[in-house]
Amino acid sequence: MKSLLIEDGYQDIKDRIEQLSENSEKGWGKMSVGQMCWHCQYPLKLAITNKPNSSKGNWFVKTFFKKSLYNDKSWRKNLPTAPQLKTKESKDFTTEHEVLKSLVNELYALRERQEWYPHPAFGTFTKEQWGQMQYKHLDHHLKQFGV
Repeated sequence: MKSLLIEDGYQDIKDRIEQLSENSEKGWGKMSVGQMCWHCQYPLKLAITNKPNSSKGNWFVKTFFKKSLYNDKSWRKNLPTAPQLKTKESKDFTTEHEVLKSLVNELYALRERQEWYPHPAFGTFTKEQWGQMQYKHLDHHLKQFGV
């Protein structure tokens, strides 16, 4: 499984993000390319800020969905999106694209960090699982827009 914390996964995602444009057309879903760039920022921010939290996560989510975040099996199209990751507002592609690229670079720069706090919904991840989850989420949405 590729990881955003390992150079080849990072470079792959970085190159594919560069291929996005305002005119990138979605293959599925409701988000515009600007909304997708905005949507993909939240999970990266969670990992970057690496704040301790008291959340134990949802037992059902952890039991039935967590492993799918960092395994090699692709996610199906049109999966439901957590409410905090949805926006009905239009998002400026240029702005959101630059922020997304910056966050991908920022997370990769933290690849040597040793202490990773639990995810607020999914609980404990290893460093490797954090990197794989980030790669898989970005990969899913980049495929959504044909890159």
